This record gives sequence, structure tokens and C-alpha cells, in this order.
Amino acid sequence: MSGPGAVARAGAEVPTAAAGASDGLREVLFVGNNWDGTADAVTSRGALARVGRVDVIPDKDQRLAEIALNPVKLAYFLGVRLGPGEGHDQFVDDMYTTPDGSALVVSRPSFADVVSVDLASGRLNWRFPVDGYRSDHMALSPDGTRVVVSASTANTVQVLDIATGRLLGSFAAGDKPHENLYTAGGRQIWNMSIGEVTTALDAPWLDWTKGDRHITVVDADTFRTVRTIDMRPRLDAFGRSDLSNAVRPAVFSPDGGTLYFQVSFFNGFVEYDVANDRVTRVKTLPKNPATSEDRTTWVNDSRHHGLSMSPDGSRLCVAGTMDDYATVVDRASLQEGPLVPASKPYWATVSGDGKSCIISESGADRVTAIDFATGLPTSGVDVGDHPQRVRLGHVPAGWTGPAAG
Repeated sequence: MSGPGAVARAGAEVPTAAAGASDGLREVLFVGNNWDGTADAVTSRGALARVGRVDVIPDKDQRLAEIALNPVKLAYFLGVRLGPGEGHDQFVDDMYTTPDGSALVVSRPSFADVVSVDLASGRLNWRFPVDGYRSDHMALSPDGTRVVVSASTANTVQVLDIATGRLLGSFAAGDKPHENLYTAGGRQIWNMSIGEVTTALDAPWLDWTKGDRHITVVDADTFRTVRTIDMRPRLDAFGRSDLSNAVRPAVFSPDGGTLYFQVSFFNGFVEYDVANDRVTRVKTLPKNPATSEDRTTWVNDSRHHGLSMSPDGSRLCVAGTMDDYATVVDRASLQEGPLVPASKPYWATVSGDGKSCIISESGADRVTAIDFATGLPTSGVDVGDHPQRVRLGHVPAGWTGPAAG
């Protein structure tokens, strides 16, 4: 993440030691509590502790009234609830703070928008309705001035000015654009489209029903497509035609030369050589014997969903979502460490000091730190309902939440 206290490199969040100490800001981890519409700020290094909370749906009544009066919006709103929301409304998917730490910018799937929430008052600074009827994963530019958001039902990715919410540009993607990453020092944006993940057509022979799934690489200034990458022929060439080509969470190596990514329905991850355009290794991780093999029971076609890398590039941290564990994997050997029990871990990121992997346990409403060196858990803290995305950010020193009223 860019802005005070962090340096963006190859699409990864790579913290520095400064932690915003010289500019009146405090580095924190923001945790998006998807089902209750809040975001918790927790300490970014050392033992995890909650710093403050912000309501990211202060306009909820207004939005619900608008949706109720529009039959098409209402149909999609209920579709989000019954599909990806697992019976719940999705109020916060992703979030980043502005470089000055004054606001939190949030994508809200059920409201099909992106908003900027003032961290001092809790009021909205701006609101941007995305194309279509659902907003999804975002990415922050290395200089902290732009946010990229997937407008999933419109098969479009939109780029906004983080200060004003003004649309700066957009580009077409595959079906259901999902993960976004800035790469090449911020010169490129990679978007991963995952196709239809809420249908029950999950048998391998019905894979063709999932739609057009590919990576779209664009120039970050012109938004023109540089290349598209369909992992289907690359996986086939590696001898893994059994794997889905729906690229889910992904992370680049520090030099940007290698991409690691998870795919739908798979308990493991794939290694991809960017320059030579080929899959080089596939890591299969253990299955939990208690996990049903009925693929229709896996959340949004995910078996594992959440991937991060230590700043030195030596270790990967994997959230084994449906298998209820997380583990640290040695990047050279691909040998996994201890399987750390976790309740439906949904994301993995890196602590501010780079020493720990931070996972969100969406089934336990908790975030947990796992030491990269030992692979063992070190601390955890309770957060709101169904935590998913976790992002490094900054708040004013002394901030504990918006002022009352």
C-alpha cells in the first residue's frame, strides 16, 4: 500500500519501518466486516488489539429506500443476499485509507457503489455508483491517489480519484471481474475475472457454463489493454486440465517476475512465470477430512481464498477457507508448515512490520496473526460480523473512531 509508511512494489503491500510516525499518522490494519457494515481498525504490528470502529453505511436507510423503489435494483440486491452474501447483505467488500489518513474508501457490494467515509465525523465525503449492480475488490495505486474497483455485474473495471470519487477511466474485463493488482511500479493494472460463481453448476463437466475467465492487463494511465492471459491453455500445458482457470486471490513476488494465485475449487495454489508466460509449479495443500466434497457447498466456488507473501519473498501465507486452516508455505520448497486451525479464513495480508501474516476468520468474527518464521499463531482479536478484506492503512494519531453525533 502506498502513502505514509509503505512502499508499493510489484503489486504487493510492502511496509516500511516508519509507520507514519513523523506525519501525525498511525499505521493500522482495517478489517471490513461485510455483514454488519462496519470496519475495525486494529494494531498493525505486535499483539493485535482493536483501535476503533467506523460505520461504513451511515446512509443505509436512504440506499434501501432507493432500492425498494427500483424493481431491477431490488432484484439484484436480493440476488447478492441470496448468492455471494450467503443469506446476508454485503456492506463492505474492500477498503483503503486516503494518503492523509482522513478518510476510508469502501466498496459496498449490496449498494453497488464506492464511498469515502470521513474518519473524523463518520459522514460520507462522496459516493460513486459503479456500473451495473455490484461492486467488488479494489486496489490502491502506489501513490495512493487512485482506487480501482471491479464492477462485477457490468464486466467492467473503473478507476476513481480517491479524493473526489471522480471517474478517471475504465476498461472491459472478462465475466465477473474480481481481484485487482497494481504492478510494474504502478504502470500496469492486472484484473482477474472469475466468471459465474453463485450457480450450482459446479460439476467439472459444467465448467463451460462459468463464462469468460481471464486476466486483463492494462496500462495504468491510458487504461488500454496490454495483454490478456487465459490460464486454461497454460494449465493444460502443465498437465493440470483438472484445475479451473478462474484466478482468485493472487500475489506477485517482490521482483514482479512470479505470480502466485488460487483458483476456484482447489485446495492449493499455482505458480506462474510472468516473463516466460507459463505455469511452473502447482502446490496441492492438505484437505480437511471434515470438509464436504460437494462443491456446491463451497462459498462462491472457493475452496481456498486468501494469499499473501512475506516482504522478503521467502514465504507464502495461505487461507484454506473451506478447510478451516491457514498455513505458511516455504516458497523455495513449497513445503507447508503447521496447519493453523481457523474458522473459514477468508483473506490473508501482511502485518505492518512484515513479520506476520494476518488472516480474517470470517466464521469466528476474528482476525489472527501467524508468524512467518514459525508458522504459528501469535495473537488475535475479535472484530465485527463476517470479516473479509484486511488492508494496511493510516488514521490520525490518537484516533479511536468518529466523534459522536
